[in-house]
Amino acid sequence: MKERSRREFIKSCFYLAITGVGSSFISLSPSRKENKKSTFLPDTLENDKEGVTAKLDPNFEPAYLRLHSSGELKKRGEDLWKIMKSCRLCPRECGVNRLAGDKGFCQASSQLQISAYHPHFGEEKPLVGKGGSGTIFLTNCGLRCVFCINWQISQGGEGEPQSIEQMAAMMLALQKMGCHNINLVTPTHYSPHIVRAVDIAAGKGLRLPLVYNTCGWERLEILKKLDGIIDIYLPDFKYWDGEMAAKYSSGAETYPEITKLAILEMHRQVGVARPARDGLMYRGLMIRHLVMPNRVAGTKAVIGWIAENLPKDTYLNIMSQYRPMYKAFEYPEISRGITRQEYSEAVSWAKEAGLTNLDIQGYVFF
Repeated sequence: MKERSRREFIKSCFYLAITGVGSSFISLSPSRKENKKSTFLPDTLENDKEGVTAKLDPNFEPAYLRLHSSGELKKRGEDLWKIMKSCRLCPRECGVNRLAGDKGFCQASSQLQISAYHPHFGEEKPLVGKGGSGTIFLTNCGLRCVFCINWQISQGGEGEPQSIEQMAAMMLALQKMGCHNINLVTPTHYSPHIVRAVDIAAGKGLRLPLVYNTCGWERLEILKKLDGIIDIYLPDFKYWDGEMAAKYSSGAETYPEITKLAILEMHRQVGVARPARDGLMYRGLMIRHLVMPNRVAGTKAVIGWIAENLPKDTYLNIMSQYRPMYKAFEYPEISRGITRQEYSEAVSWAKEAGLTNLDIQGYVFF
C-alpha cells in the first residue's frame, strides 16, 4: 500500500473506532491470521440448540426456519447454485461458468472465500446491542468502487477459501459468542453459498436474524429467491446519477434504477425496520447513504426518492465517514473528506422531506 493510502487507512480506522458509526470496516488484528488457518472453527459441526448464548427476544423466530423445515431453503440454495453456471447473480450478468472454476467480473469462482468473521461493534446501534453484530466479511465484489475502504478484500482478493460447512460453523460460533445477528457483508456473488450454509446451520440450532449487507445493486430475480430467508436488508443507496455510478463504480451506470427497484422489493419483503422492546432490530429495511464530497452522490435526490416512495419512518443512516481511499485520489472531486456543511445539508434535506427515522452521525475532522 502506498504511504499516503496507508495514512488515510489508519485515519479512517481511528475515525470509525471513536465514532462507532456503521460501516463495512474490518480492522487489522491478530484474529485475521487465526482466521486464515481456521483455527478457531470447531472441528465438527455440532448441534448448537443447547448452546445459544445470544440474547434474543423470546418471541422472535427467524424467517428462514420455516423454509428450512419444509425443505424449501435447500431447494432455493440449489436453484441459486445453478445460476453460477452462466452467472447472473448480480446486475452485471457476466455469464461466466463459475461452476467450472471461471471467475466473474467480481473475481469470484464457485469457491467461497471469506476474509474474516467476528463480533462487530461499529454497525448501527440496533444491530450491535451489547453482543455485537456477527459479521462475516466475504471476499470480492461486483460493484468495485474506486473509493472502497475495504478494497483489499473487495478488489484485492484478501481472504481464504472456506467450505459451506465452515461458513455454517462460523454462524453458529458467532451465535455462541453472543452476537445478535449474522451480518453478511458483500453477499451478492455468494448468495448460493449463504443460503446453503444457513440451511445447514439452521439444522444445528441457528436462531439469529440474517442481515443482508449489500451495495444495493441487486437483481429482482435473486432477491425473490431470498424472500422468506433474509430478516434484515441493509442496502446502500450510493448514487442518484448513473454517470456518477459508472465513473466511480466500474461502469455500473444502471446502479440508480436497479437499486431503486431492489429497495422497493426489499421493503415489500421485510417492511419498515423498527427496534423491538430490547432495542435490537430483528426485521426490516435499513438504508445507508454515504454523503460524498461535492454532492457527487446526489444526496438530495436520493433522500427525496426515499421520502416519496417509502414510508416516512423508513430507517435511513446518513453516513458521514467518507474518506478518500484506494483510487479516490485519482479523482480530484472525491479526493477529500466531506465538510461539516456537506453533512449538515444532507441532514436538513432529510428532515425537510419528512423522514422521521434518521440515524444521524457525529462528525470528526482530522
